[in-house]
Amino acid sequence: MATLKSCALALLACSAISSHAATQTLHVPGLQKKAEILIDKWGVPHIYAASQTDAFFVQGFNAARDRLFQIDLWRRRGLGQLSEVFGPAYIAQDQATRLFLYRGDMQREWDSYGKQSEQIATAFVAGINAYIDLVTAHPERLPYEFKQLAYQPAKWQAEDVVRIRSHGLTRNLNSEVARANVVCKADLKSDEIRFGLQPKWQAVMPEGLDPCLPKDLLKVFQLATQNVRITKESLSAHADGQGDGIRIAAAENPEESTEGSNNWVIAPAKSATGRAIMANDPHRAYSAPSLRYIAHLNAPGLHVIGAGEPALPGISIGHNGTIAFGLTIFSIDQEDLYVYELNPDNPDEYKYQGKWEPFQVLHEPIRVKGGVPETADLRFTRHGPVIFADRQRAFAVRSCWLEPGMSPYFGSIGYMHAKSFNSFKRAIVNWDAPTVNLVYADVKGNIGWAPGGLAPKRPNWDGLMPVPGDGRYEWAGFWSGDQLPRVYNPRQGWFATANQMNLPEDYPYRERRLGFEWTNGSRFMRISEVLSSLPKVTLQDAMRLQNDDLAIPARRLVALLKLDAGTPAAIFKGWDYVERVDSPQAALYEVWLARHLGKAFKEAVLSKEAAAAMGAPDVAVMLNMLEQPGAVPGRDELLRDSLRDAYAEMVKLQGEDASQWQWGKLHHNLMEHPLAAVVDEEMRARLNVGPLPKRGGAYGPNQSTYRASDFRQTNGPSFRVVVDVGHWDGSVAINAPGQSGDPNSPHYRDLTERWLDGEYFPLLYSRKAVEQATVQRIVLKP
Repeated sequence: MATLKSCALALLACSAISSHAATQTLHVPGLQKKAEILIDKWGVPHIYAASQTDAFFVQGFNAARDRLFQIDLWRRRGLGQLSEVFGPAYIAQDQATRLFLYRGDMQREWDSYGKQSEQIATAFVAGINAYIDLVTAHPERLPYEFKQLAYQPAKWQAEDVVRIRSHGLTRNLNSEVARANVVCKADLKSDEIRFGLQPKWQAVMPEGLDPCLPKDLLKVFQLATQNVRITKESLSAHADGQGDGIRIAAAENPEESTEGSNNWVIAPAKSATGRAIMANDPHRAYSAPSLRYIAHLNAPGLHVIGAGEPALPGISIGHNGTIAFGLTIFSIDQEDLYVYELNPDNPDEYKYQGKWEPFQVLHEPIRVKGGVPETADLRFTRHGPVIFADRQRAFAVRSCWLEPGMSPYFGSIGYMHAKSFNSFKRAIVNWDAPTVNLVYADVKGNIGWAPGGLAPKRPNWDGLMPVPGDGRYEWAGFWSGDQLPRVYNPRQGWFATANQMNLPEDYPYRERRLGFEWTNGSRFMRISEVLSSLPKVTLQDAMRLQNDDLAIPARRLVALLKLDAGTPAAIFKGWDYVERVDSPQAALYEVWLARHLGKAFKEAVLSKEAAAAMGAPDVAVMLNMLEQPGAVPGRDELLRDSLRDAYAEMVKLQGEDASQWQWGKLHHNLMEHPLAAVVDEEMRARLNVGPLPKRGGAYGPNQSTYRASDFRQTNGPSFRVVVDVGHWDGSVAINAPGQSGDPNSPHYRDLTERWLDGEYFPLLYSRKAVEQATVQRIVLKP
């Protein structure tokens, strides 16, 4: 596609009103033929174009129309260009992020995604740039955030879409460091309380490793992977050194922001519709606007609808009129921390295979608002970027991220064209990031499961601990995508994933060592028991299950208690373990679990040093041990005393009348806008969505992970979809708080109450149904 000239776009008309919808007509340089965007009453854009190139162009144009500040911030953060518009407080974050850019051969990179990948990305960013030209020519269209921060959106290059890697979901680097810290203070056995390994496995101390690591080892890595934090202090920092607090800001506690998701597929024989069903609700951190964006692309040879991330072309969760597809995280370990001995006579060299080897150093200018450019000195070993060094040691990250083909979710441009399970499998053989459980359903009634992700071969270690970087611990290539497990048309008539350990019993995990750190299996247990109990699954059943708040850990814990009258435990008598907003039982249970039980359990089963070396214990490990008689010293007293303390805390929090306690008075959701901390209270109320009383907990299908300090939800589903395969207009979805990133748009927060109440809107696919629901029509002409 030819590069767009920098020219202003002419607004032809924006006042034509039809009986159905307001119509805008725009002349857009770079577009080949006339195209339309029909926006329905729920804010979903339905794009109709004369070619696939134009469809992706319009997708980029529309993403900028609805989410320009969000995607501009995504790009600046990913490329390390925050200081250019926000000032010197962001220099450290820019430098950290640049360590994790893809710097390899671009032709290999494009080839990794298929023949059309570069053309698709080029068209998409041309569309973004076309909208930037429009707002440049018509400043009144410039989104509020740019005016508030006094800067202009930047133009994109196609490479920006795929070179940015720090937005991808990290695997186990944080856990490697946490495990080493426990080993330093205690031993590997103690760490099994912090994180239980699956399948059954015993970690081994790598030969030559000193597990006692520097305190600030992960600060650069956290800066590289965390969201942008905009504060009055950071924006007012000067080039004289102010703003260091931002430079070393710690990332969110990984234990409180664990990524998760649910998906399942139902075969026609198990479905009340007689057709297959696909359901997916990815769980991520909350924000305003939402992380995900629903769109519909229609062009010759392409008719796909669903959700993706607004800064990326294509659709990663949804359907194409023949197959439906969804994803959750599949826990392949893609990261390793390498530890190097430094040359005492030359700190610019590290030891490898008995010889001193120089670091590779890149010097890159960082533009700084209000100051002179600074130079980022980026150091790399043969394994990857250096994130920390002292006088004796250096630490570098080896990650699959930095291999060709690892742009998160971009691989969906291949499978969204698939028409059969075989073509779907071929499309994901080279899917590399993030590591996912892909589920499949088609109009012929077939269902399947096919994980995807680049998996390193570690011939002599398991990836659970940092390792010396002296040449003894080297990857021996990668397992091919077709060596991952597959399931097609399972006999039970359904298949589900919820980030649980789901390697088949006969899978050679000891040889392949894909990963041993999986998410708590309670969500999958609940999904499994519900789907197994239903003779036929309806679309309404799937929606209810996505919103299910039953806490299996609560059921297991209460079974261990004596519910005697007059005791704190008596409150649980007759409870159905559903964590409703107005539930007194849920409030007590969560305060007990988050603030009292875990601490008491650790101190009962570990040495004082080991208990102090870790945060919360693994809930699955804790429950398993508590259920085994004699496994936990003084178990009954531990349960009784910790629950008594939780009850006393609830009295302080919500009063002595336990019948009036409510979980929703503690547990809340706040979808926060990036500018919330720098605007006045009135504007903050317009930008933020919430706080909202929130039901649920971390271990139900409707996952609601929260931080124990204030019970604010940190993670869960904002997008949900249930696809009626073959009867496409019968599909439903939700995306909270709304589709638009413009706080002045009616679609900025209009889906919030539906989402909170477990409700959905129709995910319309046929042109006739879309036309009937259209409230705004944008006609684009070359």
